[in-house]
Amino acid sequence: MKPDQPKKIIKKTTLKRFLSKRALYYVLPNIFLNFIIAYASFRELGYTHFFAGTQNLARLTLPMATFLPVILTIDIIKRVAVAAEEGSIEFVVDDQLNLKKLMTRLSILHGLITGLLVLSILFFAQFSLSKDYKLNATAMAIVVGVLAGLLSLLFTYLPIRKLRKYLYKPTSTVSFD
Repeated sequence: MKPDQPKKIIKKTTLKRFLSKRALYYVLPNIFLNFIIAYASFRELGYTHFFAGTQNLARLTLPMATFLPVILTIDIIKRVAVAAEEGSIEFVVDDQLNLKKLMTRLSILHGLITGLLVLSILFFAQFSLSKDYKLNATAMAIVVGVLAGLLSLLFTYLPIRKLRKYLYKPTSTVSFD
């Protein structure tokens, strides 16, 4: 006979603390990794352009601005749902909610909106500056890192605002005999 496995002790926490911890896990690596990737991608550290040439800003920011919100939206909703199911946060997810449908809809919406917003900002900057304007590659790598950090922070909390409609605190029933 197998001995009983010791039960995993579940730490109780609040949703706010849970999200703050997750935000820290998302923001710091995204800032660092996206800065390093951008810095390494600009081979000639003298200059870069918005759209022209092999080392342009759009090549790095558009995929990041599109896929980072998708990944973070799916991940944070999954993690909150699992934490609610385990009882480690004070909320429970409504049983009527189709979690996969919500994750799919929100992640696609967040990716499209953010990608289009960053694309429009890049076009606006391209047309407002002269055609031959050269950007400092190191400064643009910093901008990419900061943008990744801001997107990580935003898409840690934004999906939960939508999910909060389906979260509730369980009520305990006391029976008197």
